[in-house]
Amino acid sequence: GGMRQRVVIAIALLHRPDFIIADEPTTALDVTIQAQILAEMQKLVAQNNTSLIWITHDLAVVSRLADRIAVMYAGRIVESGPVSDVLARPLHPYT
Repeated sequence: GGMRQRVVIAIALLHRPDFIIADEPTTALDVTIQAQILAEMQKLVAQNNTSLIWITHDLAVVSRLADRIAVMYAGRIVESGPVSDVLARPLHPYT
């Protein structure tokens, strides 16, 4: 499990992009593989000074990976800010 995601991520990183958009890249993976991919992404982003937008419904992943969060509902951003602030004091029911 996770080999397809690893290959896609590796191909995306070949040219050392300044910016990466990852849409649910660890969905349906077991937690061990997910943790490995998250650790590698964190390391690669730091080493290459790359910005990352991680699209997910998994707030546990967001709390581990992100500095800032934007919560979308019905196609609109309804809340945004530092992850610790948004998760500690959510202002929107969807959060």
